[in-house]
Amino acid sequence: MSNWLIYALGFTAQLLFSGRMILQWLLSEKSKKIITPVIFWQLSLFASFLLFVYGYLRDDFAIMFGQALTYFIYIRNLQLQGEWIRFPGFLRVFLWIFPVLIVIYGFNNNEYNAARLFRNEDIPFWLILLGSVAQLIFNLRFVYQWVYSERRKISSLPMGFWLLSLLGSGLILIYAVFRRDPVLLAGHGFGMIMYIRNIYIHRNEIKG
Repeated sequence: MSNWLIYALGFTAQLLFSGRMILQWLLSEKSKKIITPVIFWQLSLFASFLLFVYGYLRDDFAIMFGQALTYFIYIRNLQLQGEWIRFPGFLRVFLWIFPVLIVIYGFNNNEYNAARLFRNEDIPFWLILLGSVAQLIFNLRFVYQWVYSERRKISSLPMGFWLLSLLGSGLILIYAVFRRDPVLLAGHGFGMIMYIRNIYIHRNEIKG
């Protein structure tokens, strides 16, 4: 696949991620409190699907690792909101097994192996490590959000989610500069503005 098609796929994923944040931010601004609409999770799942493929096509372990951490949490939030059951049955099955299928396909066809994932000639090991740690912190926000939501049996975005978002996104931006990845630079550069604003809204909500 040509590079411009791969980048188009990545930018589409980031546009969807950014779109969900803009929508969530606008609804939160209007309500003066943090809102978590269903479409936030629908767009998250679709964007994660596309970005996982983008990471696969670029042989970028850090991106694939990051999406694998949160992909199923998006599905769980849709379940908590009662929306997952509305997806067609065949689509639910496909979305559940997709990440596993693409990894199995890659290994079985010798497109990559464990050594290649961590010894990519285009990405030094220290940079892979930085990217993986950044993705881990960034995506732990959804693990935190998932645990928080499970305890309350309702899908919500707590303050800790936005703080982890800001920290993780900052580290990913550093990774993106060294990686010269325009997709990550555009997505996370814009995202940091949304995270800071949501922290501000959350603080005002608590004070109010």
